[in-house]
Amino acid sequence: MLFDFISFVESLKTKDDKKELVEKYEKFFGTLAWDVKDQQWFKEYVINFKPIPYRVPEELTDQFDRWLLIQLVASSFSSECFLEKPELKEGETYPDDASKIVYDLTISVKNGDQVVVKKVITLWSFQIMRLYEIYIEEQMHLQVLTKEWTQEDINAIMGQREYRVKRRKAMLETLGREKEAQQAKVEQASKLGDLMSQL
Repeated sequence: MLFDFISFVESLKTKDDKKELVEKYEKFFGTLAWDVKDQQWFKEYVINFKPIPYRVPEELTDQFDRWLLIQLVASSFSSECFLEKPELKEGETYPDDASKIVYDLTISVKNGDQVVVKKVITLWSFQIMRLYEIYIEEQMHLQVLTKEWTQEDINAIMGQREYRVKRRKAMLETLGREKEAQQAKVEQASKLGDLMSQL
């Protein structure tokens, strides 16, 4: 079930409404006959989104590149993503070491007046594969626009990219501070326990 970028590109070439995108991309940026991580849009932009662990459906644990998926989702102009602590079942607790919490990745997509919100942990394999297709096509399209649009429009794309990279870094810093604060609480409780045992 691993996403096959080359097969995806070949399938785009067979679709009347998609083949022009591939033709334009290859005209401006060269062949798409390499890995997705060799593409211009990935090397210039998507690579800036550091992947972090998140929960995936148990049966799909080794079936797809979760690191690539989170980078594609986080870099998308059409989606928002959030990391949330997983809901605990009765009797469960979060680990004392905050760095061991594996978050849920929630994706929010606005389509007209509707907003669809899904957690990756709840998705089926065909839905995950479709996300790769949607996000990769979006990045290819935006990269082509950087060669076709006016400089003002290109600056808008680059500004949006820069904004998303900065926002992602801020979110990760906030997450890191939350983990540090939780770790400090655990250490403080441990020290207090040691102190109390000495009394």
